[in-house]
Amino acid sequence: MTVATVEGYASLLEETLPRVRARITEAARAAGRDPSAVTLVGVTKGHPVEAVQAALAAGLHDLGENRVGELEGKRSALGPIPGRWHFIGHIQSRKAGRAVAASDVIHSIDSRKLAGKVARAAEEREEPMPVLVQVNTSGEEAKSGLEGERLVEELHEIAESPWLRVIGLMTMAPFVAEERVLAKTFGGLRALSERVRSVTEQVGPELSMGMTNDLEIAIREGSTMVRIGTALFGERGTA
Repeated sequence: MTVATVEGYASLLEETLPRVRARITEAARAAGRDPSAVTLVGVTKGHPVEAVQAALAAGLHDLGENRVGELEGKRSALGPIPGRWHFIGHIQSRKAGRAVAASDVIHSIDSRKLAGKVARAAEEREEPMPVLVQVNTSGEEAKSGLEGERLVEELHEIAESPWLRVIGLMTMAPFVAEERVLAKTFGGLRALSERVRSVTEQVGPELSMGMTNDLEIAIREGSTMVRIGTALFGERGTA
């Protein structure tokens, strides 16, 4: 295994970051969209602080983590960074306060209960928390997120909190699936966003969807945030 150093990650990113940005640009233009409307979130989960340092030096300032403890450790080691920390993983209710304290944006509000916990933590800080509400548009039982007949009602209830700034919606597609399944999953989130935003201004336009293996389809279906880890930083622990 190669030693994980800032230099090692910097060398890797010299190749991978332009490649990923080119994929985003090509996908956006093919869909008739402005590439600048798609935010690249570099997912550093499982990689050391050196990966974050190299990413920042390379100009990648939106960074994602999916474990509260790992995010806290990196924030402690690095201090303030010139960018945003995105929390993209499942949050246990008992860790909601810690997630709020460590994150700039939370992508994974997957229930009203969690929304309430996050809102209370934000109120204690006296600062509304930017969040995305996670929706299970794939229908997979293993996936978290709002679903079912009360989905829209629950989304409205979450958005009504004065301590949550719902900037948009998030979904996760099946990792291995046919293009038509992926398109349906991502297109379903876009359609829901359009439906909800036609009747309320409390839900923003962001759509967090798409990862390394399906970012082109996600962008075609309207993604404004893609969460990319492996294509940028390699397999965890191999830099």
